Amino acid sequence: MDTAADHLALNLRLLRDAHGLSQLRAAGLAGIPRATWATLEAGGGNPTLAVLLRVASALQVSLDELVAPPRASGRLYRQAELATRQRGAVTVRHLLPDPMPGLDLERLELPPGATMTGVPHTRGTREYLACETGRIGLSVAGAAFELEAGDVVVFRGDQRHGYRNLGGLTAVGYSVIVLAPVDLR
Repeated sequence: MDTAADHLALNLRLLRDAHGLSQLRAAGLAGIPRATWATLEAGGGNPTLAVLLRVASALQVSLDELVAPPRASGRLYRQAELATRQRGAVTVRHLLPDPMPGLDLERLELPPGATMTGVPHTRGTREYLACETGRIGLSVAGAAFELEAGDVVVFRGDQRHGYRNLGGLTAVGYSVIVLAPVDLR
């Protein structure tokens, strides 16, 4: 019979492997002894909530994901299933249907002449803007960047910033937002 401990053990092994971590490195990231990690992966022990929260944070998953039945190896999400919002004329589609703490990936579609003001994130956040098609202007704290297809700019996401379509055709870009890690210790 599958128990929460069995699910935890399998999920820990799968997630640790997906991150390319040894037990020692994963335990270090979680701030727990390697022996504790090994016990959890073996389906033993009775971890406290504090230990589970540290483990979830180290693997960048929710607590639910640690103890839930393991997921299938993949799942197709159709475009209509992805969260989409309008920011003025700009269409913003979230590309991570399963939330990942500290990370967001969005597709920006800017019609000709469209602009969008970005929202400054928490201190230490990094953003990456990749231009897929068209020309996108990015202003960050007084600096201006002009991106063409294939270009990428990295900037501090904790500053005022804005996007603008610089051309006569629809521009498409991808924004990767890496929020500064929160130390739980």
